Amino acid sequence: MLSDFGIILLFILGAFAFIAIVLFVARMLRPHRPNVEKNSTYESGEEPIGNANVQFNIRFYVVALVFVLFDVELVFLFPWATVFGQASLIKATGGLWGWFALTEAVLFVVILALGLAYVWAKGYLDWVKPQPKIPTIETKVPANLYKQVNERYKR
Repeated sequence: MLSDFGIILLFILGAFAFIAIVLFVARMLRPHRPNVEKNSTYESGEEPIGNANVQFNIRFYVVALVFVLFDVELVFLFPWATVFGQASLIKATGGLWGWFALTEAVLFVVILALGLAYVWAKGYLDWVKPQPKIPTIETKVPANLYKQVNERYKR
């Protein structure tokens, strides 16, 4: 007879086996037609220019953080409304519970709106496409040698 840990181990092994089988079947069924367009690098809507060590615009990350902030706001408001909207609690407190809950929610949303207004006023949400800065490095290695190496390992 298996212990509880043995059953958990069997579930984990079954999960890995399921993943392996699904990936194998998908590999057998999918078409495999690579081309230059499919093999090109693509990052955040920007076509790659130059070396991969070029820094991306910080606005990608700022917009993502602002999205996460307001997404989390909504995640907190739904369970909050469920708990604070209970009729039995409102009735037991003579209606004060409802006013307290409403005040608390409005305060929460106002603080987040102030944060959004601050970010907007500072111009962090303005989307300006940056001009790529291709780094130049002085080296003793000739440029055609780099091209030969790139052509050799190009697939």
